[in-house]
Amino acid sequence: MKARILIISAMVLIFAFISGCEEESSNQKGVLNLSLTDAPIDQPSVTGVYVTIQGLEYHKQDNSWATFEEYESQKFNLLELTDGVTTLLGNFELSAGQYNQLRFTLDAPVRGEGTPSNPGCYLEFEGGEKAPLYIPSAENAGFKLTGAFKVPSNGTVEMTADFDARKSVVKAATSGMYILKPAVRLIANNEAGQITGSVSGLPTDGSKITIYAYEDGTYSSSEADDPEAEATRFPNAVTNDKVGKEGGYHLSYLAPVTYDLVVARSLDGTFREVVTTIEDVAVESKQTTSQDVELSY
Repeated sequence: MKARILIISAMVLIFAFISGCEEESSNQKGVLNLSLTDAPIDQPSVTGVYVTIQGLEYHKQDNSWATFEEYESQKFNLLELTDGVTTLLGNFELSAGQYNQLRFTLDAPVRGEGTPSNPGCYLEFEGGEKAPLYIPSAENAGFKLTGAFKVPSNGTVEMTADFDARKSVVKAATSGMYILKPAVRLIANNEAGQITGSVSGLPTDGSKITIYAYEDGTYSSSEADDPEAEATRFPNAVTNDKVGKEGGYHLSYLAPVTYDLVVARSLDGTFREVVTTIEDVAVESKQTTSQDVELSY
């Protein structure tokens, strides 16, 4: 009987010890280091895509949303954050554990509520003209950033939000107003790789070349068709980059999978054709994949 009592007592102590450890672990903190980057926009006359991020929120494990109270509203020109350039949004303390969503709230005029005198989100064009960027009324609650991440206990996880201006900015067919429908993906820096290279045989007629990255097997030739109203061409591209005057390109913050590259030509801001595609370009974590492109007509 005494032995049985001793065994039960020992089991109670072990359970109490484990419970205490679990409770202590749940109280551990870590840090989310969050940065912002962008992919180029298609319209050559646009010199600035300005967005004011006035709030940041995170989705908790109990399915509620909480605000990063330490974040202060900031305005960014997304076109200054291309070719792998980033800017820090902040370092935020969180309870250690798994998170699946973040959310931006933007200082942007709501579609259908009149023309603002000083919008927080707007386009700037060659010559200095500006046009407000409107958001649909349904988006007042904010724009979700998809991508899971884990905050380590007493450690830091580094994430980058890729705010794709090309997909996010569309023009309404009837009113002519510009609509902001943010397409933002969330990437873990310690998992991301990149593709860089040079393009030879560039056109001499003033045409511009853009390279779009698609996850392997997801590109269809219909993606190059004229888009429907308030939509974009190449809608399922992960990211893109315009080829520079010297022929270089840079596709940043890519998940470590295999990609197909779609090389497209435009003239005076108007899409002309898909010149070529390159399949099975593998990307590894924290590595640079070199892929040169040779054009022929």
